[in-house]
Amino acid sequence: MRKTWLLLLLVVSAFLYACGSSGSSEVQPRNVIIFVWDGLRPDSVNPTDTPNLYKLAQDGVFFEDNHSTYPTFTMMNASSFATGSFPDKAGFYGNTVWTPGATGNDSAGKPVDYNQPVFTEDYAILDALNAYYNNQLLMVATLFQKAQQAGLKTVAIGKSGAAYIQDYKRGGIILDEKMVYPLSLAKELQQAGFPLPKTTPIAYPPGSITLADNNGDPTAFKPRKNLSDGVTSDPTDTSGSPYCDANKYMMNVYLQYILPNKKPNLTLIWFRDPDSTQHAYGVGNYNYRMALKCMDDLLGLLLSKLKELNMDSNTDIIVVSDHGHNNVSGPFNLFPLRAITNGQVGQIDPNGYSVSGEVRLADLLTRAGFKAYDGRGCAYDPILSGIKQDGTPVYPTQEDKDGSICGKPQKYTTRSYLVPQNLPSDALVIAPNGGSEYIYVPSRDPELVKRVVRFLQEREEFGAIFVDDRYGKIPGTLPMSMVRLENTAKRNPDIIVSYDYDENAVIQGFKGIEFESMFNLRGMHGSFSPIDVRNTLIAYGPDFKKGYRDKLPTGNIDVAPTVARILNLNLPDADGRPLVEALVNTSESVSGPVAECIYSDKVSDLTMRLPTDPDGKDIDSTKSTYYIKLCTKKVTYNNKTYIYFDYAKGVRE
Repeated sequence: MRKTWLLLLLVVSAFLYACGSSGSSEVQPRNVIIFVWDGLRPDSVNPTDTPNLYKLAQDGVFFEDNHSTYPTFTMMNASSFATGSFPDKAGFYGNTVWTPGATGNDSAGKPVDYNQPVFTEDYAILDALNAYYNNQLLMVATLFQKAQQAGLKTVAIGKSGAAYIQDYKRGGIILDEKMVYPLSLAKELQQAGFPLPKTTPIAYPPGSITLADNNGDPTAFKPRKNLSDGVTSDPTDTSGSPYCDANKYMMNVYLQYILPNKKPNLTLIWFRDPDSTQHAYGVGNYNYRMALKCMDDLLGLLLSKLKELNMDSNTDIIVVSDHGHNNVSGPFNLFPLRAITNGQVGQIDPNGYSVSGEVRLADLLTRAGFKAYDGRGCAYDPILSGIKQDGTPVYPTQEDKDGSICGKPQKYTTRSYLVPQNLPSDALVIAPNGGSEYIYVPSRDPELVKRVVRFLQEREEFGAIFVDDRYGKIPGTLPMSMVRLENTAKRNPDIIVSYDYDENAVIQGFKGIEFESMFNLRGMHGSFSPIDVRNTLIAYGPDFKKGYRDKLPTGNIDVAPTVARILNLNLPDADGRPLVEALVNTSESVSGPVAECIYSDKVSDLTMRLPTDPDGKDIDSTKSTYYIKLCTKKVTYNNKTYIYFDYAKGVRE
């Protein structure tokens, strides 16, 4: 009997030793941190600008062919990260949407006019839209909801809107640029000596919480440095990222208080750099590199803290961007790059900076005889709206001295196109979104849709055109369902059009230019350009292979299913797949890829109009035909086919 007990004791001891020592990674509860670097291009990852991230990519898994969800906007991809689904299923179409009938305030407590298109990067606006959609902002379950149902602790931190939508039903901890949730955590942070985002009290009933006298504004952004016109950013500026300090604050709160005290199982950190700095100053300049450095330093702090807390052995880190990023510019033969010196635009310089690329679709449509509105007042955009080769502007500066045009005295280059309370029966509402535009046709008139499509085909600023399936086959377009944009509840716009781009044009050493909505920005995304579509995905940790380069096509829709696989969660509505080829201890295989390009019908006898004249009088006589080329890749996993969209181009011949 004694020998039997001794033998049993030895077996149990050996088992406990194996579990507690050499095999500890197999029994420790797994944690996952998703760290989103907004707008990070894969070619920005290098040992000079991002040494910590570069090492992570070398030591872990670098996904060589990752894909953003189209349209390649932040909030569109925030929805894909949240659900693992395309917008046709998830039903969300941010960044800017038109939802007349919604009501509510923004995060500053100000009423929002939902008769105008609204920008959704605001937690309070997302709350209002969620109420408008009967508590179903996203039409499928989210990764965070599944984790919370399984008893896991979650944290969403960072960029207002993008981080918040991961947990928009508020089942866990949220540290937004605009507020802290729940109220108990906000009070804990105050007691621990941390300041709060300045607008936190507005998120709660009056009197619930009061800011300390020395609270300050820890998530404030520094002002953008502009040229002498006062509105166009100066790409030669060397003041650094305007957003670095806000990101540092949020990371500090997470590392010093939330991570060690709340011990979350699932964290998503979403910081707005390098994207916001790229928007302001463009890609390739000094401030862009400083934004990368700030983000990489924060990654270094995160890695060090995990090691300090002995969490590095059971924590997977996924670094991902929502999309790539282009410089804003029209074609160089029409709008040559120019030198910028002492706040002034100078002579033509092939090594200089863009002075073009801004397009106001509502203005172009109105000039062509349509009744179009975009929810914006008068705009003053004297440089990026286009300086032609001869030095003359596409849009001359005008001045409203008495406020009769703009509602107040001001300089302007395009007039106001606010949406009226009583829309004309043949109205068009444009939701300006950057590299792609949403066009709403309230009348659902098929003939009006066809007229708009022909207009877009004839303007060389515009690329691939996708139309709601309800309108049937329209030559020179593709149906929205083909790119997973046709929503069953019809939340989608009637037309989505990508701005044109040139993926090979170079500014400041970086490939890629595109036209964009008239936001007075030097960098943009949202188009169907391969530069916007190709984004960064890197994974490191106990569940991922070491030193592995994944050559299969992958996508942002795959992030949530992969995390669900690691955390043993079920995400049945996801359109993406678990990235099993990059995981350890799996024998599952993925076949492919199979590459394919799809073409729309050709439309001939078009009059191609150049972007040098908003009235359409400058004609490109060398071209008269338009069609769309859409290229994809497919893989097969577990007897199911998964599709990834490489790019779509409006081709003019």
